Amino acid sequence: MDDMFVNYFDGLEFGELQQFGVMGILPVFKRKSGNNGYLSLKEAMIQDLLKITELNDSGAVPQLKVMNNSELPVLILDGEELMGAKQNRIVNTSILLREKFETIIPVSCVEQGRWSYTSKNFQDSDRIANSYLRNVKSTSVKQSVESTGEYLSDQGAVWDEIHKLQDKMEVNSPTSALGDVYDAKSIDLQEFVKAFKLMEGQKGLLVFVDGEIIGLDVVSNESAYKDLHEKLIKSYALDSMVQDKNIKFNINIDMVHEFIKEILKSDESKNESVGYGLDYRFASKLYTGSSLVYKNEVIHVSFFKSIGDYDIREMNRHITRANLRQY
Repeated sequence: MDDMFVNYFDGLEFGELQQFGVMGILPVFKRKSGNNGYLSLKEAMIQDLLKITELNDSGAVPQLKVMNNSELPVLILDGEELMGAKQNRIVNTSILLREKFETIIPVSCVEQGRWSYTSKNFQDSDRIANSYLRNVKSTSVKQSVESTGEYLSDQGAVWDEIHKLQDKMEVNSPTSALGDVYDAKSIDLQEFVKAFKLMEGQKGLLVFVDGEIIGLDVVSNESAYKDLHEKLIKSYALDSMVQDKNIKFNINIDMVHEFIKEILKSDESKNESVGYGLDYRFASKLYTGSSLVYKNEVIHVSFFKSIGDYDIREMNRHITRANLRQY
């Protein structure tokens, strides 16, 4: 792994364990402030600085058009959900949108049964896709960007995971919308939000389920993380809710050290990002990850427990079927 990341992970600090049910979180801190100023998606949308639409009147499942009218870049985090227009989508990779610039962004559909306008523009749904869906999507995006330079996901696999989640949660959705699961479980998810409180100076979280590390998310800007904290809590909590609630586990700092040692063994690749900076992809025996880097600063980094190798040929077949699908 590049020395930049070795130094980055060496500089992370971890807070005291928070626990609720089978889910545990170590708050992540990085004392050195980031040099790059930017807005979160939530902040930019509240200020009406982003215009997000379908690519054109006909629409295209894997792409959206974003006009950033802000004087600052805007960070859209991998997996954040955009709601409205012809169907709800999630963003395929973390993107730092250029200021005063229009960008075509890669997305995945998370509402299979709708292809008709409910609004002209997209809104921030205040959700991030559940962590396992992010993991599945990111695995296929990694294969796509490394082989073709395109940030495409396996749309068929995304739909499959949403259907599986709806079955596990016993949620019926008329349009197979991921958001309907979040809405159905909103009271339960709010209990997780109450349990995992935002700490002063927090910039990320290391997440355990059933005593195993399943994910890490860290951003460089404290104010941006503040806007993302509840979204990320719910993203991981949704997957923890399908686990055995009677399991007890112990977490210690040695597990964190072993996790860092393992991800530092990762193979890496890098490509030009959709917006500002470079997009890095990582893979070790146990974890896969990605990072957005701009001006030698790690803007966002995430790692998930590995789900194994992925067949790029099967992904391409799924992409073709999704793009030709008649709604």
